Amino acid sequence: MENSLPPIPAKRYFTIGEVSDLCGVKPHVLRYWEQEFTQLRPMKRRGNRRYYQHHEVLMIRRIRDLLYDQGFTISGARNKLHEIVQTETDKHRNGEVMLDGIDVTDASDSVLDSLGEFEDSVDFEESETPADALDLPTGIAAQQRLLLVRRELFEIRDLLGSTH
Repeated sequence: MENSLPPIPAKRYFTIGEVSDLCGVKPHVLRYWEQEFTQLRPMKRRGNRRYYQHHEVLMIRRIRDLLYDQGFTISGARNKLHEIVQTETDKHRNGEVMLDGIDVTDASDSVLDSLGEFEDSVDFEESETPADALDLPTGIAAQQRLLLVRRELFEIRDLLGSTH
């Protein structure tokens, strides 16, 4: 069933109608799920209009999969989703992130090695460091941002792969 869902466009906010089309559920179901799943909190604007972000669309697709494809009850899906979120939170707290079964704490060295190879392949003026020349952030914060970007790219790859 997941294969029949359209790809998620690259935009910041989605209306409830757009999310309904992207996830294959009616708007009233989305409003009901907001009450049942505390992790689902779209931003509300004037007139109580809901605006969902990309991660919420992914979460709705996960909820839909748990309920419609895997046969969970609302309570079971809520528990499973809570368990998934808790696991991810614990991994982030411990400095670990799992992507497609790859431990990013191990993979981060290879990512940084790749960046080092890239820096070696580019000619920089003597006065500038590679990060300065490319206007790149450095340090642990930069590594964390790279890991988040990598994670999002894996999600995009998976979404694109599921549409074919």
